[in-house]
Amino acid sequence: MKRGTSIQLACLGVAAAVAGMATIAAQQPPASPAQAAQPGVPNSYMQVEVTEEFMQVMKRMEADKANVMARQESLLKQRYDLSDRPAQGVTQFRGKPLQEGVRALLPAGVSWAKLSEMAPDEIRAQNLFPAGFLPLPHANQPVGGMVFPKFEIDELKKQENRDLTRFDLDYDLPERFLPEFPPPMFLTTRPDLGDVSKGRLITIDNFFETFNGILPPKDLDGLRLLLTPFPQQQFNMTNDRNTVRPHRGVACFDCHANGHTNAAFHLVGDIRPEASRHRIDTTSLRGVNIQRLFGSQRGLKTVEDFTEFEQRAAYFDGDHVIATKKGVNVLDRGLQVHHMAEVQELLDFPPAPKLRVDGKLDPKKASATEMRGQAVFFGKGTCVSCHAPPYYTDNLMHNLRTERFFTPRMINGRFANQDGPIKTFALRGIKDSPPYLHDGRLLTLDDTVEFFNLVLELKLNDQEKRDLVAFMQAL
Repeated sequence: MKRGTSIQLACLGVAAAVAGMATIAAQQPPASPAQAAQPGVPNSYMQVEVTEEFMQVMKRMEADKANVMARQESLLKQRYDLSDRPAQGVTQFRGKPLQEGVRALLPAGVSWAKLSEMAPDEIRAQNLFPAGFLPLPHANQPVGGMVFPKFEIDELKKQENRDLTRFDLDYDLPERFLPEFPPPMFLTTRPDLGDVSKGRLITIDNFFETFNGILPPKDLDGLRLLLTPFPQQQFNMTNDRNTVRPHRGVACFDCHANGHTNAAFHLVGDIRPEASRHRIDTTSLRGVNIQRLFGSQRGLKTVEDFTEFEQRAAYFDGDHVIATKKGVNVLDRGLQVHHMAEVQELLDFPPAPKLRVDGKLDPKKASATEMRGQAVFFGKGTCVSCHAPPYYTDNLMHNLRTERFFTPRMINGRFANQDGPIKTFALRGIKDSPPYLHDGRLLTLDDTVEFFNLVLELKLNDQEKRDLVAFMQAL
C-alpha cells in the first residue's frame, strides 16, 4: 500500500475505492475451496453442488499457497515493525514476554505528535492514516475460514491425532505477538486452585481426569461438549473442505484454548459480499459471567445465544443451507447449550494483585508510573467512559467511525471502508490477550493507546501514553 502526503494520492484512493466497489459488487458470497476461482453474480448463498474434483481443488490451492502467504507477509511488513522487542519487567501470566512499543509504521515525513494535532478530514485528505490502523484482512480474504496458530495445531495432533492444518493457508502473525500457550485457566468457583489447567492444554483426552471432583456432572458434560469437534465449513467430512483428509471438525476450545484465546482468526458470518467481511480475532472467554453482549460485533444478548449461534451458523459462514450438507450439530438448548454456557460463565480473569476490590489500583502496591496511568485512564484519556471498573467494560457497543480518517480501499481482497459498532471488551487481564481490537490489527498495548489517542483525538503526550500502557498491564 502506497504512502504519501499529497491530495493527489487521496484522489487516487477515492478512485481505487470506486474501482474496488465495482469489483466486490460482482463477488460471490463466502468462497468454498471449489468456488474460490469462480466469481459470479451477487448472491448471499454458497454453491451447494461442488463442480470441481477435490484433488484438482487441493492441487490448485496448494500451488497458490506460497503466493497467498507472501502477499500477506508483504502487507504485514509494510504495516508493522515485526521485530522481537520484549518489554522489560512485565510478562504474561505464565512468563511469556510481552512485546512493547508502537509497531504500526508511520507514513513518511510525519510523527505521532504531528499526526495527533491534525483533524480527521486533514489526515484523510493527505492519506496519512497509518496503514497498521486500517482494517486487517484475512490471510486469504476471498476464501476466508478458520486459521489456527501452529502451536495449537501441533498440540492437538500430539494429543488427539486431529490435524487443523489447512492445505491452502498458514497463520500469518508472528508467534511473539500472540497469547502464551497453553494459557492458564481460572474458575470463579475455585479461585483457591489458581491455574486449574496445570500448564496443559485441556482437550477431550484429559478434561475428565483434570476436572473430575472440581466440576459437577452437568458442567463436566458442558466442558466435554466445548472440547468435542463438530463439522465446520473448512473442516468437515465432505469434498468441500480445506484439509487433505476428511475431518471430524473443530471444537469451541480449539480457538478459545483453555477458555481463553490463542488468537485464531476467522471472518464474521453475517456480512456479504465476501470482500466486506471483517476478520475476527478470537476473544477471550474469561469474565463471560459479567458480560451482557457476546461476539465482537454481533451483539448477541446471552452466552446461550452465542453458543448456539456458533454451532448453527458461524461455523458455516452464516449459511444454514450449506451447514445441512456439511453436518451441522444441532444442540439441545435446554440441556447441552445450557451446560456449555454454564462452563463458560465459570471462566475467571487472572489474579491482579495490585487491584483493590473496586478494581482500582492499591497505592501501596502500585508504582508511580501505574498510578499516573490510572489518573490518565480516568481523566484526560476518557477511557473510563467505556471501560468502567471493576472489570473495565460498559457492556455496550460503540462505533469509532474510523472511516473519518481514510478513503475506502481494497487491501488484499478486503474492502476497507467502515468498522461499524464494536463491543467494549473487558480490560481485566488485557495484557494476556494480544493482538487487540476486533480484527487483531493492533499488535501491542502501545499500538492500542496510540490508535485511541488518534481516533478519539485525545492529544496525550508521550509520558501519558507510557503511563497508560503501564496501568493496563497491571489490570
